[in-house]
Amino acid sequence: MRGLLMGKKLNGNNYLKQAGILAAAGIICRIIGILYRSPLTTIIGDEGNGYYTSAYNIYTIVLLLSSYSIPSAVSKLIASKLALKEYRNAHRIFHCALIYVCVIGGAASIFIFFGAGLFLEGEAAVVLRVFSPTIFLSGFAGVLRGYFQAHGSMLQTSFSQIAEQILNAVISLFAAHMLIGLVAGSGKTEQAIYGAAGSALGTGSGVVIALLFMLFVYGINRKLLHRRIERDRHRYTDSYGDILRGMLGTVTPIILSTFIYNFSTSFNQIVYSKVMIYSRGLSIAETATSYGVFSGKAMVIINIPIALASALSSAMIPTISASSALGDIAATRRKVENAMLTTMLIAIPSAVGLAVLSKPIMQLLFPQKDTLDMAAKLLAMIAATVVFYSLSTLSNGILQGIGRVNLPVRNAGIALALQTVLLVALLMFTELDLYALVICLIVYSFIMCVLNSISIRRCIGVRENYITMLLLPGVAAAVMGLCAKGVYMGMQLLTKSNVACLVPSIIIAIVVYAVMALKIGAVRKEQLLAFPKGKMLVQAARKCRLLS
Repeated sequence: MRGLLMGKKLNGNNYLKQAGILAAAGIICRIIGILYRSPLTTIIGDEGNGYYTSAYNIYTIVLLLSSYSIPSAVSKLIASKLALKEYRNAHRIFHCALIYVCVIGGAASIFIFFGAGLFLEGEAAVVLRVFSPTIFLSGFAGVLRGYFQAHGSMLQTSFSQIAEQILNAVISLFAAHMLIGLVAGSGKTEQAIYGAAGSALGTGSGVVIALLFMLFVYGINRKLLHRRIERDRHRYTDSYGDILRGMLGTVTPIILSTFIYNFSTSFNQIVYSKVMIYSRGLSIAETATSYGVFSGKAMVIINIPIALASALSSAMIPTISASSALGDIAATRRKVENAMLTTMLIAIPSAVGLAVLSKPIMQLLFPQKDTLDMAAKLLAMIAATVVFYSLSTLSNGILQGIGRVNLPVRNAGIALALQTVLLVALLMFTELDLYALVICLIVYSFIMCVLNSISIRRCIGVRENYITMLLLPGVAAAVMGLCAKGVYMGMQLLTKSNVACLVPSIIIAIVVYAVMALKIGAVRKEQLLAFPKGKMLVQAARKCRLLS
């Protein structure tokens, strides 16, 4: 277990391999999330799903303000000290971060418990109150994750995330079923609220197991850490006051940018709910049901491919911080260019695949017939945001890593203001309803993507090669999409089973995209080598005569 702490230094393309570990864990977590959300929706219904996602969105925003950005901030600050071999100062930052989340997380937890009614209508606030203890515990898990990420190892975070999601799934289903059973004779809305509260208990249980795992790993490595601190011969030791001021200077802009960046979803939910209830005359239950289709189904699915960008962003922050501390601008540019290309190579075909196979995918994961067609249309429309959100998420991490933490705040604020004006206009003067949310989501993610790219170009001189980054992957993905749709329609002539048609379509799509990407030069040998198991991939491509 000791080896889990001391990852290889994030030089060369090793950060991509670490990001691959984190991305694999993120994708596994999201797959588990989708697999359990389908039976959960069956248990609590679309109305309960709406209550849960509404409360979860508010919980996420409070978590963003209190502790969610802590891993990124801690990994950035500690990585800078580790690059200079200031091990004692790095550990003092760790202590300060624990104090920070104890105070801020505790205050946020108390606020959300007593102030839940400020955010949600009626009894739905009960679901939000269930989330309040989770906010306090999440901060400590976040500090420990950031500490290990700064050392160049993503294994701890990956293991803890998977353990968290597994327990979350198990407890969510069990608690939702049990709580609904307690009010079996009551109305549909009360059962939906109790079921949503049970799912919220699952989220808290997952955080508890993640925190216990991180404490276990830290305890095993504690002696090794202290021996390294004892060997530190740097004369100057940062005071806790200086560290706290530096942390606040780093954490606050990261929190603001992450908050505004993610706040659009919760803000749009609040605006949508208020307009539907007070302007259109819909009931709270009807509004929750319709919003549950959008947020609890379509949005859950697109988060799977975006997991890669989140992983790359987490891996980029410490490695870019280290490069900046050493003044190595050339290495920073190479890492940024490789990360952007890697992200687009996965995000573009993911978006195309979700768009062309939206209905069979939705039918497999969320087969509720009443809302299947609407959910499939929503998924097909928001598939484009996979590309924009992936690139903007990555670019947020890049800007934070080079110390330009204020730029994502400004860019997110501009994007949020523009999409808010559009959302209010669409909801008040059209009857697009849920489709207005989709349009604003696309506009917001696109504006963020463009503004962040401009900022990176100005800060470190990275100029995107749109042919290799967008055009070539786009051509390969278009061919893949046509083949996937054709195979699915062809299989429908042989069988009526959705699974039997969908699985071959996905397999063929992956093979076609890989072949096309190699044939037209979207992926080259040097880029393949940067992937985890890169040598094995190159050898396989050569055997198939896809690489010279």
